[in-house]
Amino acid sequence: MTGRADARRRHPKVRRRNPSASWRCRFRRVRAAALLLAAWPAAAEAGQSFTYREMGTAVLQGLDKVTARISTLTMPLEQTKRFGTLEVTVWACRKRPPEEPPESAVFLTIVERKRGVPPARLFQGWMFASSPAMSALEHPVYDIWALDCVDSPVE
Repeated sequence: MTGRADARRRHPKVRRRNPSASWRCRFRRVRAAALLLAAWPAAAEAGQSFTYREMGTAVLQGLDKVTARISTLTMPLEQTKRFGTLEVTVWACRKRPPEEPPESAVFLTIVERKRGVPPARLFQGWMFASSPAMSALEHPVYDIWALDCVDSPVE
């Protein structure tokens, strides 16, 4: 015999669980869960809920790695601008109010258009100004990142 059966045979005095001990363990778990649930509303009130305001214009920066030229793109919502072979379209731009920690988020689509090649969508999603590496455009020639959302709030 091998494994557990062999171990039980060699050690007949295997410690058996005390039924009252398992009841105590369950009671402790239930009590801990009850305390956690009781504390939940207080934790929710203490936590901050961040609100974003919809803005009408996104400010992006683009880097052409070949020429080392940085360009600032000021883009209204739902308009497309070209940056080299890329077409950038901003769909939403949101910013936190001044009394909250600063953050701007831009939802955009980036499509590469080259002659003789069908268009390829390189990026679609949210870019955050405070952490550009979190959702960056990965392209061998261009880098694009969000800077800010400004002016003309959308109503």
